Amino acid sequence: MAKGNVVKSGAKVRKSTGDRIVDVIIYIVLGLIAISTVLPFLYVFAGSFATEKELTEKAFFIIPTEFSINAYRYAIETANILRGLKNSVLLTILGTVCCMLFSLSFAYPLSKAHFRGRNWIMNLVIFTMLFSGGMIPSYLVIQSYGLLDSWWALILPGLISPFNMIIIKKFFQGLPVELDEASYMDGANDLQIFLRVALPLSKPVIASISLFYGVGFWNDYFNAMIYLSTPEKYPIQIQLRSIILLSSKISDTMLDYDMMGAPPDKAVKMACTVIATVPILIVYPFVQKHFTKGVMVGAVKG
Repeated sequence: MAKGNVVKSGAKVRKSTGDRIVDVIIYIVLGLIAISTVLPFLYVFAGSFATEKELTEKAFFIIPTEFSINAYRYAIETANILRGLKNSVLLTILGTVCCMLFSLSFAYPLSKAHFRGRNWIMNLVIFTMLFSGGMIPSYLVIQSYGLLDSWWALILPGLISPFNMIIIKKFFQGLPVELDEASYMDGANDLQIFLRVALPLSKPVIASISLFYGVGFWNDYFNAMIYLSTPEKYPIQIQLRSIILLSSKISDTMLDYDMMGAPPDKAVKMACTVIATVPILIVYPFVQKHFTKGVMVGAVKG
């Protein structure tokens, strides 16, 4: 090869004008997408502190002209928000731990080629993704087991998500087989390999799937609305739903709430959205570094 054609190691590759234009276009498109994702939440957050007049006159704003906490005060005084938050936190932690325990225990043996009948079991799992008994049969099953008005009615029916379990199974299949062989030579059994070898290497997929389960339990209100009847057991979603319904009914009678104006129905809805969203957003940064890696590795066949 001629000396003039040799590219030095570490030399910076110059981009052509066309490549630079494409990069600029990509950055602009990604920036617009990012802005379109953030702006609605900023509007909801700002609107939760706005007054009736500003929400009526302005179609969109990020910083409220007149600051008001009436919506949050109304939400806190109308229902026991702290109790709802406590219930949601406990339910999310308990449900996520139980689901991860059973999903990991179920996915690990199915990832082993020597496990007999694993294809037959996987077909049953896939069948549950396509067909379900329906709401009424599920309610009758929960009732027959005496789980009505219990948090277990919200946890046990979805103890193993087929989709999440398949992702975990694919991740386990991507682990080197030599690890199992070396562990067997050291005298370890399958349970010891699972606890001491597979799980420590599975932190990315555990973090990402735990986030999936956690968000599901945190946002779930339909099952809680059906199966729970004691207000002391209601999660935050049911509490906030009650506040929104109540504010819609009596918004016309709250015009003299204070000198700054009544909390408008729209502001109450925005405040409830912020209350229900911020706690789960706080958790995301702690699992962000594992999230993408866990989903991508678990989704690729090893």
